[in-house]
Amino acid sequence: MSSTTLKAAFVGFGEINSPKEIIESKCRNALKEVRSLGIDIITTDPVTDDPDGVDVRRALKDLKGKDFDLLIICLAGWIPSHAVIAITTEFKHMPMILWGLAGDMKNGHIVTTAAQAGTTALRKVFGDLGYRFRYIYNIIGKPSPLEKIGNFAAAACAAKAMEDTRIGMMGFRDMGLYNTLYEGISLKSKIGTEVDFFEMLEMLQISEKVENKEVEQLLKKVKAKWSFERPVEDAFLEKGIAYFLAIKKIAERNGYDAISLKDVDGMKKLLHFPPAVIFMLLSEEMNVCTIPENDVMGAVTQLIVRQVTGQCGAYLEFYEFFEKSVLLGVPDYVPAEVVEGKVKVTPAAFGGISGGLLNISTMKTGRLTVIRLSNTGDQYTMHISTGEGRLRAWEEAGWTQPAPQLPSLEIFLDASVEDFTQKISGQHYIIAYGDHVQSLYDFCYLKNIKVV
Repeated sequence: MSSTTLKAAFVGFGEINSPKEIIESKCRNALKEVRSLGIDIITTDPVTDDPDGVDVRRALKDLKGKDFDLLIICLAGWIPSHAVIAITTEFKHMPMILWGLAGDMKNGHIVTTAAQAGTTALRKVFGDLGYRFRYIYNIIGKPSPLEKIGNFAAAACAAKAMEDTRIGMMGFRDMGLYNTLYEGISLKSKIGTEVDFFEMLEMLQISEKVENKEVEQLLKKVKAKWSFERPVEDAFLEKGIAYFLAIKKIAERNGYDAISLKDVDGMKKLLHFPPAVIFMLLSEEMNVCTIPENDVMGAVTQLIVRQVTGQCGAYLEFYEFFEKSVLLGVPDYVPAEVVEGKVKVTPAAFGGISGGLLNISTMKTGRLTVIRLSNTGDQYTMHISTGEGRLRAWEEAGWTQPAPQLPSLEIFLDASVEDFTQKISGQHYIIAYGDHVQSLYDFCYLKNIKVV
């Protein structure tokens, strides 16, 4: 499955007539700061505009053939543009940062190597050449903009990682929904994700051959990890574990990073087995993204969130709107990662669906980012908002009484609720704890996705 390790190449620059020791010192300090972000660095000695191009050739030799996601062009002083372009041309399809370092204050006056003369001579040129880059600069006496570097580096790494992601989809278009559909060619072309379908029959056939010993081992683990509010029959849990182990085998064989199942019209209608326990095990035991109802775009959003933030990207769906907040919850499960304390489960029935295991865990509260990717043909849009998640008592009509408290959050949005609701693109939205707006914006910039 996908993993995220930030890797960058760092090239410092300074004009050949600038004091060498100053340029080298500034580049060393900048490099140290970038490494403090946990980014693996490939580097080379500072590059000058020497007339024979020795430095440029040496830098290219040091960088070519190396594996990295981002090229950091760091100007420690003035440099004629040709020396920089000679290197960036070789990596023109790679995300870049154009970073200008600042001068110093000595004896009450400014001493500068004119790095911003160099960056301003390059900023428009980078754009005209079609580079995907961020332009940042230091200010004398102020800390370096490391947060901007970290956000863009995370986005660049995520953009590359998404090129090798696969979603396993059991069944197709649960409940005949429209907004869970996708357009395969543009999704592969723009985001990089492949959607692979497998049949419920295949899962069922494999589950029937799962060894009892394997089921028993996981059953023992589940009973120790989860808090059961009311007793659940072992036979039910064993069936869910067998289904999970079958899907696990399919997922490992095909390299799935995310999985969705045909829920209402599949697992519940045909197998009479609400799949919450399967989703919980997929998340906890395999660390894959999970979402119900064949929601392809929801799963892609989860993968983006995971690659950008490192979090699981739990899904929630809308229940109510208020003047300053929205109520989101789930009628089945949440990953253990977003649970406060132990995972809590209970047997519960909803309408004509009985015998299910419902996750009733209390979700973590706090600062949140809520996200969903959508498309109209080959045009992609990401809806991003931030807010504060709080707990609120409520129930969904239809559950057996006493009705369970579903995992949920009332999210007090930073944007107006009216503005937010007019941009909603589906019933499922993905959450990440913390404010990740800038890194998601950077990801969308790199992938040519419109942010709303």
